[in-house]
Amino acid sequence: MSSAVNPPLLIVEDDLGLQKQIKWSLDRFECVTASDRESALVAFRRHRPAVVTMDLGLPPDPDGTEEGFRLLGQLLELDADAKVIVLTGQNDRANALRAVGMGAYDFFAKPFEPELLALTIDRAYRLFELQSENRRLQALQPSGTLAGLITRDPEMLRICRVIERVASSDATVMLLGESGTGKEVLAQGLHQASKRSGKFVAINCAAIPEALLESELFGYEKGAFTGAAKTTVGKIETANGGTLMLDEIGDLPHPLQAKLLRFLQERKIERIGGRQEIAVDVRVVCATHQDLPELIKQQRFREDLYYRLAEIVVNIPALRERQGDALLLAQTFLRRFSVEQRRSLTFSDEAMTAVESNDWPGNVRQLLNSMKRAVIMAEGSRVSSEDLGLVAASSAATSDFPGELSLDLRQARETAERQVVLAALARASGNMARTAEMLGVSRPTLYDLINRLAIRQQVEG
Repeated sequence: MSSAVNPPLLIVEDDLGLQKQIKWSLDRFECVTASDRESALVAFRRHRPAVVTMDLGLPPDPDGTEEGFRLLGQLLELDADAKVIVLTGQNDRANALRAVGMGAYDFFAKPFEPELLALTIDRAYRLFELQSENRRLQALQPSGTLAGLITRDPEMLRICRVIERVASSDATVMLLGESGTGKEVLAQGLHQASKRSGKFVAINCAAIPEALLESELFGYEKGAFTGAAKTTVGKIETANGGTLMLDEIGDLPHPLQAKLLRFLQERKIERIGGRQEIAVDVRVVCATHQDLPELIKQQRFREDLYYRLAEIVVNIPALRERQGDALLLAQTFLRRFSVEQRRSLTFSDEAMTAVESNDWPGNVRQLLNSMKRAVIMAEGSRVSSEDLGLVAASSAATSDFPGELSLDLRQARETAERQVVLAALARASGNMARTAEMLGVSRPTLYDLINRLAIRQQVEG
């Protein structure tokens, strides 16, 4: 195995004699060493090792294990993909099993066979490389859950992976986010990824009068009330075998909250005017822009219903928080509406700056409407900031240190590189040659950057 290709091996051992012995027996690996928890964390952050061997007994309590377990938890928190091999005492099986339960890759009892340890390290490196390559390839491939979702933002892509993981379960999912952030698009993606055979049915709890909402949800029997000329199936029953999206769940009237809670517990409904219970197999997804815990404090929303609905909670970031997405979406909408209006339009530089610097309080919905209006109103072949109804914000208003300042230089450098590459890709509409020219790098260098930063090359999934 070539040490030039792989990240180094970190050896954490407080016994300097044993540390040298381990390093000597593993001389074909590039090794860095540490003798306590603090120095191990410094070495881990600096070298980002793929594999770590560590003793559980570390200063200031070398005869105990808590310092070692604390370090193990911190290492895996920094990089959950790191392969940590724990070295334990001869009769320390309980601690070894605890370490594996926390996420350690393997364990060895002292004294250990150097050849077996080296073989295990080899396997750990190979697994690390395979997982890294799989992540890189997956990041460059469109996902079924991403169908209809246009994004390159790392947090949005992470949310899509969460949706994919929970899709196969029957857990109720709550989507939280400002209006226009794409909650229904994600709900549809969840339904598609679940492979449920039934329909995706959505109902907006705020758009239907309270007097009609119960019959819309639960249906009614013929003659149940004046005007009920025939038996009508409700939205819940219509979604049988599929997914029901309850949009703006925070506006659900209090009397209906109790009835919905009973359905979620029993998975049975009764139509209005009916006496027969009807079993319904439906996946429930709810969404709201409201602060439900605050509504609970105001006694406007049932706490027991909240916990029944919030089995999986997904917080969707606003458009202004997504790296490079505003301009990426704007370019996509501009092309779409230009085709519809049979026009050939591009953005001016000041228009692109205005799109990037605007807060977009209405999020994607506001952006889409702005693009549609601009395509209609633009007089020439270039869309200006005036056509968009925007003014470019002063760059001086932008903080030099957005968000929480990271002291990890490598992470800060990667974050800055990602932001610049995403912005250039958005401005160049994904054209690699133009992007490389903007960045002042060669195309091979740009491809290397995209691969290293795991940036999605496709515009749409």
